[in-house]
Amino acid sequence: MALPFLPGSSPNKHLGKERFHKSQHFDYSNGVPMLVGSEKPGIGGELLIGQRFKPKYSVYPKGEGSDLPSWVAFDKQALCFEAYSQEAVPEAQNETYRIRKCKIYFYLEDDTIQVVEPEYKNSGIPQGTLIRRQRIPLPPPNDDHFYSIFHFNINQQMVLYSHTFTLTNCDTFTRNFLTKLGVRINDPTTVPDDPYSNHREQIEKSMRPLRPYERRDTLKQFLDHDRKVLRFFCFWDDTETVFGDLRELIMHYFLADDTIEIHEVISPNSGRDTVPKFLRRSKLPKHAPSQIKQPGALADRTVLNVFASTSQGKHYILDSLKTGAVHEEFYKACDLMVGGEVNVWGRRVIISDCDDFTKDYYRSNYGIEDFTPVQYKAPPLPKPPRPMPPYNGFGSEEDSLSSCQGLLPKPPQKDFRKFMEKDRCGLDSNVLNFRAKMVTNDEVDRDRVFIISLYLCDDSISVFERSQRNSGVLGGKFLERRRVKKPGQELFKSQLSEYFTAQDLYVGTTLCINNKNFQLLDADEYTFNYMEQHAEEFPKANMGNILSKLRLVPEEKQSEIRKFLALSDPSNTGFISYESFRGLLMGLECGLSEHEVLVLGRCFSVREQPEVDVGLMLAVAQDFLKKKHFEELPDMARAFIHHDRHKTGRLSTKETRTICKAFQLPLPENLLGSLLRKFADGDEVDYHAFLAGINWVEHPSPPVMPEDILKFDLNSRFEDNGSALKNVNYTALLHDVFISVSNNDDPTAVTSA
Repeated sequence: MALPFLPGSSPNKHLGKERFHKSQHFDYSNGVPMLVGSEKPGIGGELLIGQRFKPKYSVYPKGEGSDLPSWVAFDKQALCFEAYSQEAVPEAQNETYRIRKCKIYFYLEDDTIQVVEPEYKNSGIPQGTLIRRQRIPLPPPNDDHFYSIFHFNINQQMVLYSHTFTLTNCDTFTRNFLTKLGVRINDPTTVPDDPYSNHREQIEKSMRPLRPYERRDTLKQFLDHDRKVLRFFCFWDDTETVFGDLRELIMHYFLADDTIEIHEVISPNSGRDTVPKFLRRSKLPKHAPSQIKQPGALADRTVLNVFASTSQGKHYILDSLKTGAVHEEFYKACDLMVGGEVNVWGRRVIISDCDDFTKDYYRSNYGIEDFTPVQYKAPPLPKPPRPMPPYNGFGSEEDSLSSCQGLLPKPPQKDFRKFMEKDRCGLDSNVLNFRAKMVTNDEVDRDRVFIISLYLCDDSISVFERSQRNSGVLGGKFLERRRVKKPGQELFKSQLSEYFTAQDLYVGTTLCINNKNFQLLDADEYTFNYMEQHAEEFPKANMGNILSKLRLVPEEKQSEIRKFLALSDPSNTGFISYESFRGLLMGLECGLSEHEVLVLGRCFSVREQPEVDVGLMLAVAQDFLKKKHFEELPDMARAFIHHDRHKTGRLSTKETRTICKAFQLPLPENLLGSLLRKFADGDEVDYHAFLAGINWVEHPSPPVMPEDILKFDLNSRFEDNGSALKNVNYTALLHDVFISVSNNDDPTAVTSA
């Protein structure tokens, strides 16, 4: 009983169908409308009436366990068939046809085919890839289809681009794969004989020896001694010939193959042409020169003629006893010794010396210990002295000296290593600053104050004069930065002049600069600290030298020192003032300079920094900023907030100082350091309070007096240094100087002391 033709009851062929596209059958070709889609399917990809399905690739059975596409399932898998093709040779005398063996590869992923012919030696024909990997169409009239996997089977012929190939066999993978597809594999067949190839094989067999050759294996020697060369220093005495002289040579003996190479040492201005080699690398015979051998006289093996007749032909046999072999001796490593002779093709070469590697080799292999070199030439004459002319006054002395040392004058070389070590690095300036006065009888010049700075990177000196009110002298730069010569030297002389160095500057000494005498009165804190930290470079700041001078004081003066100290300290506190301490040491006449007394006082003193009002420091800082028109405080605040990653409102003292230096905050170094210490809590600075305190625009401070500004001037550190030395602990000084010495002599002296 048929179902009624109603919706939902009748079958619909479009039910569940998702593709309803229509192929394009008409198009324009060269401006002419044409039917171009005669073979295209209909709506939704369905075949039209009379059309046949043409698969693009071979249809494979689905894999077990997964349904993957062929280009994934059969990636890097190919079927291999052995085949041959027969081609005619019309213009050859020895062959009429040729059999060419090849292999056909069928790639399963995309049905491409590749034909490769193995290369044969001296074949004379192009071989290799005959057909590149590609899809190959079937022969006409089915040339609209391509070869697939079902067209392959052994013991059958295939036409590939009009070339007929016969498949003879296949590998195991190909056989198993075709069997699983249901293809019945034919029996393998043989390749027909090629007459010309057989003829070639017989010729090659006739060229092979009936017995194996003697094997001479030198691979082990090469692997053991490759890149190992013995070097000998030799000479050849050629003075007996006309215009002959002594020739220096260098001999190289290669342990890898026992070969020798000789180079000649051409001395400058010898008049000889430079040649690449005196003897090229080869084996050197011991008995040379000898009679030249005829071609074939020297051979690896000897052949004996057994008999020769016209009827039975010629017969030969190898001479296993080597009765006719010619033996020739060559130099070995054991023949080369220091002091020995080597015959280099008739030239008598004497070995005079060798290098260290050669000596070690002969010690370990031959036990030789005597390597006394052969003296074959007189020792070189000492170079005559080259007196330098005196300085002529043009340019610097170093420049004039370099012009005398060569035809092409070079600029004088500076001590670059010292420059890199002693140049300014961050906050470490490496500049020693001293306060000095002019030694003169002029009352005006006697009160002038100078700052002498020595730069450790190049030992240059600059002098700056501090300006003083109502002095009548303009301050400023007194001496440009340059190296200063020591006084009392001759101007026009051959030797270089001596210049002032860092060791020549210390408190109490007198410098002569431009015929002006300056006495160094004091130094800043950085200078004292640097000289004390580098006491090995500065003897005046070496505590060991200072204490050793005090220990040389005689016993009579020691009692006077104790009596003076007892009178200076009636309360028996163990401390005396620095001025009394200085007067005591300067009156001992023990050779202590002013700088050494300062260093000794700094070592045994209780140093107290005077307290300064924070409001006064902020007022002075605002006065400096107002005079310099510094208005970058908002930018500094943003920089502080940017570096404060945790938003705590605090930064380390080092980062705060770095930001201030980056914005070129116009404050003296001592004032900036004092402010950072006041606003610091441990190692962190409250930058909000610091910026608010120095903000002269929003939080102006009352005006300050000029004498208050001078307290924080750049050069006020010289004035503060002396005030810091108030009291000296003479008890510790006596214990280190006198009691420590007496302990070494008499242990009971400690009680009496």
